Amino acid sequence: MALPTSAAQSAPSPFRTREEKMRDRAEKRDAVLRAAVRMFNARGYHATSLDDVAASLGISKPTIYHYLGNKEQVLTECVSRGLEPLRLAAEAAKSEPGSGLERLRRFLLDYARTNMDDFGRCMVRTGDELLSPEGAAQIRARKRDIDDALRTLIADGVADGSIAPVDVKMTAFALAGALNWPARWHDPAGPMAPDAIAAALVDVLIGGLAPRG
Repeated sequence: MALPTSAAQSAPSPFRTREEKMRDRAEKRDAVLRAAVRMFNARGYHATSLDDVAASLGISKPTIYHYLGNKEQVLTECVSRGLEPLRLAAEAAKSEPGSGLERLRRFLLDYARTNMDDFGRCMVRTGDELLSPEGAAQIRARKRDIDDALRTLIADGVADGSIAPVDVKMTAFALAGALNWPARWHDPAGPMAPDAIAAALVDVLIGGLAPRG
């Protein structure tokens, strides 16, 4: 006897929807990336194999190839994830209210915090020499966009008088260098939270940029 149409329509399907499949894939891809980035940060890129990453997740190496590709592609994606929050923070800083110095401060706080998370740490520690020429060019271009945004914020502050007259290029190098360094010395298990470290560092840096009386 056939089920009524309404009953047939309400019966749950044993098959996942397209959205469920996409979400499942994204979650598995994210799990692989997080396992890989933590190993890259702890052991170094060359000392970490995809076999190590796969074993930590209880999967096979071909599964990593399926979701991300080869080892360099995994690293490139980790670095890209470290850069994306900086790009978003730079975009936000362009349109936020306040003086150039105030907008620069907000961007630098995001910059410092990002560099102390797993992907930001990997982004800072990854040198171009670890990548193929094509991969290095891709990452350099994205880092250059962040540097350009930083220089623009500094220049805006100089123009509106909230930042003392400075060499914009050298100032951008100094700020980035200071805020990249915690990626190497910050201990996630340490007593000071990333937010507190970021605020302390940025306050010192911003204090040096403010105009003198």
